[in-house]
Amino acid sequence: MPATVEQVWSWLGEVPDPEIPAISVVDLGIVREVEFDGAELVVTVTPTYSGCPANTAIALAIEAALRGHGLERVRLRSRLSPPWTTDWISEDGKYKLRAFGIAPPVGKAAGLVRMLVRRPLTVPCARCGSTDTARISEFGSTPCKAQYRCRSCLEPFDYFKCH
Repeated sequence: MPATVEQVWSWLGEVPDPEIPAISVVDLGIVREVEFDGAELVVTVTPTYSGCPANTAIALAIEAALRGHGLERVRLRSRLSPPWTTDWISEDGKYKLRAFGIAPPVGKAAGLVRMLVRRPLTVPCARCGSTDTARISEFGSTPCKAQYRCRSCLEPFDYFKCH
């Protein structure tokens, strides 16, 4: 019996992001579409940004997972427009980020105007939930994250920046 689109979405929901293995590529919101074109499965992916070093690893992981479920004809299609946004991260994905020790994006990407006028961003601590935090560095363990420190529990943590 051939796979269904629903099964494929479920299988993709088990493919971890290589940089943040606590979250799947589906929860991250980069898998945009799954469809069959005859006997070929086409998975449309929007990269978090075009220069992301994980793009190749993500494509290989998706293909390996689907081939592991018996799908022989798999094609990945990259879609750059509209560009990926942190607004596409699922609520479950945000919960998983927090549980992994990474503060999920605060607000919506449309709220980036705040950055242009340099209003401070309140990022709750990924460890204790306190809002008494301070940015240490604009860049954390990867370019898509910033480094923060909690003034309550004194622990450093990454914040997944809004894009």
